[in-house]
Amino acid sequence: MTSEVEAAVADAFHSEWGRIVATLVRLTDDWDLAEECTQDAFAIALGRWSRDGIPRHPGAWLTTVARNRAIDRVRRARVGAAKESEVAAVQQGEPEAGEEEVPDDRLRLMFTCCHPALPFEARVALTLRTLAGMTTAEIARAFLVPEATMAQRLVRAKRKIRNAGIPFVVPAAHQLVERTAAVLAVLYLLFNEGYSASSGADLVRRSLTTEAIRLGRVLCALMPDEPEALGLLALMLFHDARSAARVDEAGDLVVLADQDRSLFDADAIAEGHERLDAALRLHRPGPFQVQAAIAACHVQADGATDWAEIAALYDRLFQMAPSAVIELNRAVAVSLSEGPDAGLALVERIAPEWLPDYHLLSAARADMLRQLGRRAEAADAYREAHDLAGTDAERRYLERRRREMSS
Repeated sequence: MTSEVEAAVADAFHSEWGRIVATLVRLTDDWDLAEECTQDAFAIALGRWSRDGIPRHPGAWLTTVARNRAIDRVRRARVGAAKESEVAAVQQGEPEAGEEEVPDDRLRLMFTCCHPALPFEARVALTLRTLAGMTTAEIARAFLVPEATMAQRLVRAKRKIRNAGIPFVVPAAHQLVERTAAVLAVLYLLFNEGYSASSGADLVRRSLTTEAIRLGRVLCALMPDEPEALGLLALMLFHDARSAARVDEAGDLVVLADQDRSLFDADAIAEGHERLDAALRLHRPGPFQVQAAIAACHVQADGATDWAEIAALYDRLFQMAPSAVIELNRAVAVSLSEGPDAGLALVERIAPEWLPDYHLLSAARADMLRQLGRRAEAADAYREAHDLAGTDAERRYLERRRREMSS
């Protein structure tokens, strides 16, 4: 098997997993079957593409194979005419390879997962698993819970959808509001996993950030008067605008202070401001709008980041949605506006058990210790952050900092 084939399968997984699963869920109404057949299709691709070459349209190839696997599975499990009808529905409902899929299948999947009958965290976790193809371990890290706990939540959520007969549809307008918070949380975590991956060789997974922004635009078109949807889209656009500057040619992490602002995407920044302004005109402030305002401070063309303003915005954000992560981010802003002593005092108040295995807590503490000239302590903190970091790019950066402090 060539590295080219492995790379092609990996790229297809990141870009096509959610679309294929969403298509099969729509056609079979069987969550587990859809995921298993999609997984089978990718496994088959590794062997077939090595033998026959990479197809011209990998997504269409994978969809066809996954669909055929689903048909075979239904046939083998059929019980009388009812199962035969399921086979006929799958065969007739699926377009031919290369045809455009129903464009909102993934949005339907999100709203199905985010049904109010499911616990909030289960809604978000199930959508990330199904739509983004994130592993149970990755989702557990996003929620800061043990992997076994997250696995149980996913099983219970699928069972609930099946037993309750929750339909695979975008709900009517009057039903949107009760699902909006969970859908926004899904898009936020989906984007975050792409923007700063929890594991793997690369810091950025472009397929996930692109998909989150695409779905964000669809959601804003569906709910044009929902300020938090506009705020989230603005937040994602501001962050995404910096993507090209966040890693160098070697794939190594470049921190904000060292980023080349000429690489920022001006169109994304302009759209971000447009979306944020539209949200603010609705006069219903929320956490995503505040986060978007913070992100807007980071993309100023002149590079003059107003850290005092950012710290004040984090104060407001904490009042809306208190969390240890927000406390940590505020501490970093205070460190950069008032000095590392003030920031470190705030970081030291955050108990490690509040953010278990969160490498950015150790990394922030290490940066402040480094600025204070406490080199030995900084080296230890960088080592701890390195051991907890999930991506190769972050580990290389943290190891480089550790060596600087130890030399």
